[in-house]
Amino acid sequence: MRIGVVVHGPEIVDSGYAKKIIDLLKNFGDVKAKLGGTMGRVAVIDNNLQDIIDISEKLVPSQSLKKLADNDILVLMNYGKSKETGHTFGRIVVGRANISKPIIQIERPGEKDGTIIVWNNNNSEEVKKIVDFLSKTLNLKVENCISDGLSVWKEGKRLFRKVHGVDKGEAIMVNGIVVGRAKGKEVVIVAEDGKIVDIINGEMKEHGVEKLGRVDLEKAIIKTGLLRRHPTNPNVRVLENKRGDVVFINHAGEDVLEKIKNKEISAVITIGDDTTMICGDILARFGIRIIGITDGDRDEILKSPVIAEGSAIFLIENMRDDDVGELLMKEFEKREIRGITFNECLKIVEGILNENKVRYSLQKIEKCIL
Repeated sequence: MRIGVVVHGPEIVDSGYAKKIIDLLKNFGDVKAKLGGTMGRVAVIDNNLQDIIDISEKLVPSQSLKKLADNDILVLMNYGKSKETGHTFGRIVVGRANISKPIIQIERPGEKDGTIIVWNNNNSEEVKKIVDFLSKTLNLKVENCISDGLSVWKEGKRLFRKVHGVDKGEAIMVNGIVVGRAKGKEVVIVAEDGKIVDIINGEMKEHGVEKLGRVDLEKAIIKTGLLRRHPTNPNVRVLENKRGDVVFINHAGEDVLEKIKNKEISAVITIGDDTTMICGDILARFGIRIIGITDGDRDEILKSPVIAEGSAIFLIENMRDDDVGELLMKEFEKREIRGITFNECLKIVEGILNENKVRYSLQKIEKCIL
């Protein structure tokens, strides 16, 4: 029997259950595992599971399921913040994947409310054997989905999307960009003509909404709270001051691995407080230093972020970080800057800021943990 496994998010990896469940599934046949999600890729690296879980592609969970659809049975692993969020996640992912193969969702293993859901159940003996074995071994109840599926609806020109399992005060992220903060548990994002216009029971962050731009709210990836709740000790690398290209990241920091793929990079310039924290934390695993352009509106979406030693963070005092980022990108393009070291890049950035009378304070990272 061939079993395709989709591992979603960092929590299931950091908890140790991803490897444990994959090992259990090997009792039933050949297992091929793929990751869904970006911070999960970082968790796989930190836990040295790259040879077990394929992280070569940036895929959302429904895409990973489709890639594995030629297997006999599919397994979807997740560790949601709550039973409700986990079940809602499963309903959305399975619906978007739109495949007929049986999908066994393992949700919140190790928790009292942990469950197994069987989607597209064909009542085959193979599925029953696997589900019974996992249920008994992991002490998980087999249940139907408790999510009502009512997440998106329209009223006139406006599209509404309910966000499940939110806690008061948590940051709300749409496609990796913080667009607001929750005032309570019942949060609904409202869009009109592809733009977010309101967050019911939430405080909207205009800067983030502007950076996000137009969005298909129905298909958008929405997250709340910390991107990684229980990080393991990172394997941080420190590299020499080599020559290479400079990459700019001015939107969702979770896309940074795709931006640096197969390139010689000396520095990554990150625009925005949250983008800087996310990129810095990811790139530290690869020994790539960052030059962060921030203006002090950090939303605390990462726990104990790591920034590679020698990186530099600019706190802009008289302009928005987006405007400074645009200025730097234009200057680097105009001057056709290529093949420079990190230190040379830092001097160029300082020179451009000084020439344009940008006021700032500069923090150089001497230790990895911030």
